[in-house]
Amino acid sequence: MIHPIELVIFDCDGVLVDSEPLAVRANVRIGAELGWPLTEQDVLDLFVGRSVASVEAEISSRLGNEAAAAWTERFQELHQAAVNAGLTEVAGISEALAAITFPTCVASSGPHHKMRHTLGVTGLYPYFEGRIFSATEVEHGKPAPDLFLHAAAAMGVAPAACVVVEDSKYGVQAARAAGMRALGYAGGLTPAEWLAGPDTVVFEDMRKLPALLEELG
Repeated sequence: MIHPIELVIFDCDGVLVDSEPLAVRANVRIGAELGWPLTEQDVLDLFVGRSVASVEAEISSRLGNEAAAAWTERFQELHQAAVNAGLTEVAGISEALAAITFPTCVASSGPHHKMRHTLGVTGLYPYFEGRIFSATEVEHGKPAPDLFLHAAAAMGVAPAACVVVEDSKYGVQAARAAGMRALGYAGGLTPAEWLAGPDTVVFEDMRKLPALLEELG
């Protein structure tokens, strides 16, 4: 049975704000500084779409807890500077949000202070104020379903009536695990083949999102 859409859940980084390239470059730089040389592809494979706690655990397993804490602190410093220097919204997202007729919220691996900053800098915060959920609120981050299930419960919507808009393989996996349909945005860094799969429609232009949602709904 196909359920009508009652809620569209947006990831933040790479879906609303074009912050993924900034984050990838920052992690490559920090890896070089702390003794774990990483390529941009390595960062995509290991970090993008995962919670801060998951990333810290990955780094800790390689470099130890002290280095993981230093990595997180350095990342916050570099990322904030890059955001202030010129973060933009994902191309076409403002047009899409203005045209979407369904209720919306944000569910992101990032902490609240980071989302307030990035959504604020790009002018997107008013679209979602009061309806923003972070992986810091649940036990397990993506690819576990906890965050999306938490957002749906808080919004009073059944998982089967939710559609998730994601740009990472971990996010798409989390949506599937939550029993939600997913739209995989492949207009950024993540290859389309990483997002494809059951119950997932892959697209590359945010301006097409309202029509895709109407078709699903």
